[in-house]
Amino acid sequence: MTTPDWPRIALTGIDGIAVTFAARLTEPANRAALALRAAVEAAGWPEVQETAASLVSAYLRVDPLCDMTPLVARLRALVASRDWTAAPLPEDRKLIRIPTCYDSLHAPQLDEAAELAGLTRPQAIEALATSSLRVLTIGFAPGQPYIGELPPEWDIPRLRELTPRVPVGALTVAIRQLVLFAVEAQTGWRHVGQTAARPFDPAAPQPFLLRPGDALAFPPVDADRLEALMRDPTGGITIETAP
Repeated sequence: MTTPDWPRIALTGIDGIAVTFAARLTEPANRAALALRAAVEAAGWPEVQETAASLVSAYLRVDPLCDMTPLVARLRALVASRDWTAAPLPEDRKLIRIPTCYDSLHAPQLDEAAELAGLTRPQAIEALATSSLRVLTIGFAPGQPYIGELPPEWDIPRLRELTPRVPVGALTVAIRQLVLFAVEAQTGWRHVGQTAARPFDPAAPQPFLLRPGDALAFPPVDADRLEALMRDPTGGITIETAP
C-alpha cells in the first residue's frame, strides 16, 4: 500500500522521470513498478520514448525537448489514481520451467550457500526448485534476469571476493534473489546451479528469453541430462501461460 513518503516522482537527467515505490525491494513495490510501467506504455503519451522498470521503480525516458510540466502533471495523476502495490501482475506473463543441474560440478558453491541459509543440500535444492519466483527486473547484461524472492533464510550476503567466471546459464544466489547469467562474467553471487538456458540470443526473433513479471521454476536434472540439453537449441525449457 502507499504511504506518505511513497511513491516518489523525480526528474533524472535531462530526459528521464523515475517513479519509486520503496527504499528497498519488496514484493508490492516491485509489483507496483511493473504495473505502472505497463500503464504508461498503454497510455501512449507522445512525449515518452522508452520505459523500463527496476526492482522498485518505473522509469520514463522522454523527448528532451518536450514541455515536462504537463507530462509530469499527467504522471502524478496516474500515480495517484490507484494503489499500485495491489495492482495485478502484467497480462500475458508466462510460466517458464528451466531444467537445472544442482550436481556439485555444476553448482560449486551450493553447499556454502545452503549452510549460510541453515539448510542441508537436499533442502536447498528443494527450495530453489519449488519456490514461487518471478522475474523482478532485467539488468547488468542484456536479457539477464534478477529473480525473487526466495524465503527469508536465503537472505545471505554476496561473496567477499569475486568468482573469476561463471558461464552463460549459471544460476547464482544472494540476498534472497537469483540471477540467471546471460553472459560469462565474474560475480560475487554464489553459483548454485547450471542450466542450458540462453537468456539473451541476439539472433532470435525475441532476443530476450524472459520479461519482468514472468513466473519461473528451476526443476532439477542430473549432469547427463544437462549435457544433452546443452546440445538442444531449446535448452529443455518449457513455456506455458502463467496462472
